[in-house]
Amino acid sequence: MKTWHEIRSLPPAVRLLLVNQLGVNTGFYLLIPYLATHLTENLGLSAAVVGVVLGIRNLSQQGLFVIGGSASDRLGARGVIIAGCALRTAGFALFALGDDLAVLLAASVLSGFAGALFNPAVRAYVAREAEGRRAEAFALFNMFATTGALIGPLLGSALLLVDFRTSALTAAGIFAVLTVAQALMLPARPVEPTGGGVLADWREVLGNRAFLAFALAVSGLFTLESQLYLLLPDAARRATGWDGAAGLVFVVGALASLLLQLRLTRALKRRGDPARWVATGLCVMGAAFLPPLLVATATGGPHAPALRLLPVLAGALLLYLGVMVAQPFVMDLIPAFGRPALTGTHFGLFYVVSGVVAAIGNAVVGWAMDTGRDGDAAWLPWACCVLTGLASALGVLRLRRLGSLPAPPHLPLPTAAVRGRTPA
Repeated sequence: MKTWHEIRSLPPAVRLLLVNQLGVNTGFYLLIPYLATHLTENLGLSAAVVGVVLGIRNLSQQGLFVIGGSASDRLGARGVIIAGCALRTAGFALFALGDDLAVLLAASVLSGFAGALFNPAVRAYVAREAEGRRAEAFALFNMFATTGALIGPLLGSALLLVDFRTSALTAAGIFAVLTVAQALMLPARPVEPTGGGVLADWREVLGNRAFLAFALAVSGLFTLESQLYLLLPDAARRATGWDGAAGLVFVVGALASLLLQLRLTRALKRRGDPARWVATGLCVMGAAFLPPLLVATATGGPHAPALRLLPVLAGALLLYLGVMVAQPFVMDLIPAFGRPALTGTHFGLFYVVSGVVAAIGNAVVGWAMDTGRDGDAAWLPWACCVLTGLASALGVLRLRRLGSLPAPPHLPLPTAAVRGRTPA
């Protein structure tokens, strides 16, 4: 009931965007996890070509976030959100209707660029509408996103019993409904002039060393969160020999998020500044990989599969808990680094920086997984993740000690900040 009351107390536009995020993640995870299988098994494409198709989709999104952020600041977040949802509708429909490589590449570019448009725009819109309550708004945002990430694969699995095209058209239909809903119900807001050109805006944000240092420090959050789709599902499948065990990782996270996210964020907000909880959440995320690490080399016994699955699920629960602690406060801090007129640009560049670093981190984890299997060092990828969480937490704590992070409205700036920090 408290969660429902919190949702009702938010501005109507924010409530609409919460539902939008539920639909976005449902449609995305309904299709994307099964795309590689469709391309290889149904269309007979080589692994190299599949890698190109998927890589272009990811590059079109991660590399162009700053375009969506700048467009949000200059054209208004509402129009960018609508355009992004419309492009994703077209991209997913092309996946359903096209078998030719050129069509598949076009679908990848459209669906990736769509995410680059609406992701920073939605966050910029929420940050502006929920001023003073950003942490709570982003906590609810995380709950809706996590729920969609659970519903999507379950619905996708059911639709694949028909065929992939049905699944892709359903995903496109979800985004079409979201497009219409935003166009009819999301109010336009006045656009504050940025005072310069696009390149000047980018230079201003890139020149904020404290912001860039923060983006680099918390990039470990995205690297570790990605292990919900790489390391942890792989470990669950290997522990049990059952492909469905990977789904338990997401069930654990969705239930934890629904039960704990909002009350946890509200309680923490009353007990300290955001940077403290970002660092705490990163520590918890790093610690999440300790239980699987401790049993990574365990073998034998009639109950071994179940016993090896439990530490994996415990790790997943801790990882989700760490995300729940850190992520709302990360989202709360990003707009505070600069002028309100550049909120979208800050979100866009933040996701570019953290996305690049997270991609490198995932490559390292993937290398550690292969090396660990080949060299009898199953503990190696888990140890890499523990160190990543610790390094990110220490980075945030150092920035906090130096006074390089924005102080929340109810707290004074640290002494070091008063002496030496240039206002953003």
